[in-house]
Parts: sequence; C-alpha cells; structure tokens
Amino acid sequence: MMGWFSGCCGFGGLGGFSSFGWIGLIFNLAIIVIVISLIVWVVRRFTAGGSAFTSRQTPSDAHASPREILDIRYARGEIAVDLYQQMVSDLN
Repeated sequence: MMGWFSGCCGFGGLGGFSSFGWIGLIFNLAIIVIVISLIVWVVRRFTAGGSAFTSRQTPSDAHASPREILDIRYARGEIAVDLYQQMVSDLN
C-alpha cells in the first residue's frame, strides 16, 4: 500500500519534488531566479542600455565654451526657450 510520502504520479519523493520535497522546489526556483537575474544584469551592463559605458558628455563637450554647452543643453531639450534666451543674454 502506498503511503502519503511515496510521491504522486510516479515522480517519487515528498510530494513529487525530488527527494527534498518543497524545500527542493523552493531551492530550484531560487537558483533559476538568480541565474535569470544575473543574465539580465550582464546584458544591461554591457549594452547601450546600461550606464556603465555610456555618458551624457562626449569628449568634445569637455573643452566646449559656455555658449556651446548652453546650445547643446537646449538642443537636448533640457532647458526651455525663455530660459535659454535669458542665459544667452547673461553670457553676452
């Protein structure tokens, strides 16, 4: 006669999740989540979507004049028209 701990549907173990039962199921799911998270982290780290290899400044921005920096910020949409005009008049 089969007891409660003999498994179901021929899979064996406690409740059918290998010999560790529910603990084995939780452990296996944790490993899967960790591996998937690691893959996502690596892909984001080494592609253009990550912030490790991208920068808002280009090498030409490092030696740009204040007016060029202001023009770049305006072109990116960081500042509004009225603020841009005010800053241009302040620079002159």
